[in-house]
Amino acid sequence: MLASRLKSFFSTKATAMSAKQLTETAIASNKVVVFSKTYCPYCTKAKGLLDSLGAQYEAIELDKRADGAQIQAYLAEKTGQRTVPNVFIGGKQIGGCDDVHALHAKGGLKPLL
Repeated sequence: MLASRLKSFFSTKATAMSAKQLTETAIASNKVVVFSKTYCPYCTKAKGLLDSLGAQYEAIELDKRADGAQIQAYLAEKTGQRTVPNVFIGGKQIGGCDDVHALHAKGGLKPLL
């Protein structure tokens, strides 16, 4: 009984570490990263804006990954934002859909891309 609990605890920790490493690597190695879910209309809207501006970005679709929930939990811990999309440009969190559109409306998005 104890052995199975310990195994569960350590595999959860290992998964969390993998999610953290994957997230940090994606942010560090891509100019623009969108943590997204394929069925989310706000994600679609944010990616649509980036597409319309010709931005090259890495979309990490959390609903298509076995570790998607762990990545989303790590992002919530890192940024305080629990929702998707969660957009990073140049290693800095921009925010969600409304934040990306507001930045664009102020003329601040294009220069970052």
